[in-house]
Amino acid sequence: MDIIWKIAYNPYLDLLLMKDIIHKNLYKKITYLTVAIIAAVVAVYLASPLLISTEINEPFPQNSAALVSYDNFRMMTEDERAKVVESMSASLKNKLMIQYANSNDAMTNVIDESMNETVNLSESHNSLLSGSFIGVNDGVHNAEGTAKVVPLQQVNSNILRLENLKITNGPDLYVYLSTDKSASDIVNLGKLKANNGNQNYNIPTGTDLSKYDTVLIWCKAFSVLFGSAEFKPQQ
Repeated sequence: MDIIWKIAYNPYLDLLLMKDIIHKNLYKKITYLTVAIIAAVVAVYLASPLLISTEINEPFPQNSAALVSYDNFRMMTEDERAKVVESMSASLKNKLMIQYANSNDAMTNVIDESMNETVNLSESHNSLLSGSFIGVNDGVHNAEGTAKVVPLQQVNSNILRLENLKITNGPDLYVYLSTDKSASDIVNLGKLKANNGNQNYNIPTGTDLSKYDTVLIWCKAFSVLFGSAEFKPQQ
């Protein structure tokens, strides 16, 4: 029996078994520790918005429509003004239009054009159609004066004559012949030459004045009517 036990028992095998057990336990501990560390990192990451207070103080964007001053707006190009107005509040639009109306430019922007030499002399400056300007009556956009269609010597050629015009100044003012006061269908005669005085605008040949029977002074930047005159036949 002693011989058999001595043969069966091998201390080296016990050592291998013990090493294997130790390695397995160490592997488990390392695995548990790794899992615990990962779980802790994830928990901190998820909880950080609640636990970590942050602060930032960025300056207000300098190109914001809310910061546009009258001087800056006046120095912009027409396209730049149109783009800025898209994101501008109604109160700022109104403020800028009031500043335009009260600006020094409004006092000096005067023109006095004589009748063109090509006016039909037989008509002796008589107009085919005429109408009186009226403002919007909102306390800001005012207009007065007369709009006349004057025939030229060329066949079917006419000019639009604005006489004694006095209208509130504004940005990007245009002269339109329109079917209504909303500028839904227009013939663009060009930029208003001055908000005061007498001035002439060529009417494109073939323009149907029975259709485009209303003259508009239209602010292109703000899409706002400043004044209008509806044509009526001369008596």
